[in-house]
Amino acid sequence: MPSPLGEFLRARRQLTTPDQVGLVRVGDRRRTPGLRRDEVASLAGVSMDYYTRLEQGRERRPSDQVLDALARVLHLDPEASEHLHELARPRTSGAGGRSNCVSPNLLRFIEGCDHALAFVVNRRLDFVAKNRLTKVLHEGFDDNDNVLRRIFLNPAAREFYVDWEREASHFVAHLRAVAGTGRDDPFVLELVEELSRKSEDFRRMWARHDVQTRTQVFMRFRHRQVGEMTLYLETLRLTSAPGHIFIIGQAEPGSPSAHALAELGRLAATTG
Repeated sequence: MPSPLGEFLRARRQLTTPDQVGLVRVGDRRRTPGLRRDEVASLAGVSMDYYTRLEQGRERRPSDQVLDALARVLHLDPEASEHLHELARPRTSGAGGRSNCVSPNLLRFIEGCDHALAFVVNRRLDFVAKNRLTKVLHEGFDDNDNVLRRIFLNPAAREFYVDWEREASHFVAHLRAVAGTGRDDPFVLELVEELSRKSEDFRRMWARHDVQTRTQVFMRFRHRQVGEMTLYLETLRLTSAPGHIFIIGQAEPGSPSAHALAELGRLAATTG
């Protein structure tokens, strides 16, 4: 049975083109997308049999040198390379995917923040805490408190996120990055299984094995009352609550988005 390491290698091999690695095949009609196993093995300096065992899950302890060579061949960025090493040497970190251990001081700050979005999510992207401005921005989603469920299972999300395809793929890649192998967290596995059953788009994006965390990002929203706004989101990992991320969202001062955010704030104030 393929291991998480083997699944990752196969997915990334199929996404790497011959042109990317300098292979020129005149008249070669390729039956599979991306590189072939023998091409990856040759470029990485390992035998075809050894690489095949890696993909099939029969070889689970490759050396760091082999992993670095595979990362180079598959054009992995530093974050994806680190993920590759983690798949080969999974850490035991404990589960706690649904832990809500946010300090009272941070909760008071979030609740008192009335000029910007302020919220906390855990490693599987459940909302753990959010201020009134965030609640008003996300109103109308039937109390769905998981970002990925909202994006893939709620039709309204395709209107709410102006760049739905891009944001959805980024959140999926983020889940892979923050969850690591996911084998030590049953709540992450539960979410992945649920979304895989219910969403073809999620299955397509998850199968790519993209890995990416974003600490700074511009995101476009469309709110039914105040219209479109582009917000700058800054993410901070909480050392006091491992696996949790604190996110602040602000608009460019003086911009139409800032005016929309201010109007959203007035709506939040009237909701109590």
